[in-house]
Amino acid sequence: MIDRAAFDADASILCIRFRDSGSYFYFDVPEALFDGLCNAASAGAFFNDRIKDRFRCERDPERRRYRPD
Repeated sequence: MIDRAAFDADASILCIRFRDSGSYFYFDVPEALFDGLCNAASAGAFFNDRIKDRFRCERDPERRRYRPD
């Protein structure tokens, strides 16, 4: 589900690149959650339980992926 994750500690922005849907920015994420994501046995489960729908997010407009309709 998750291909890569990066964290900007100064801005508290988490960037997650998903295998099928591209990259998303999550705002005002505590650094401890990024650390937890990196150390989780299942990054996807951790994301679903602790990050998804809990933080404002935006799709990265520079990393669009297009799917067939």
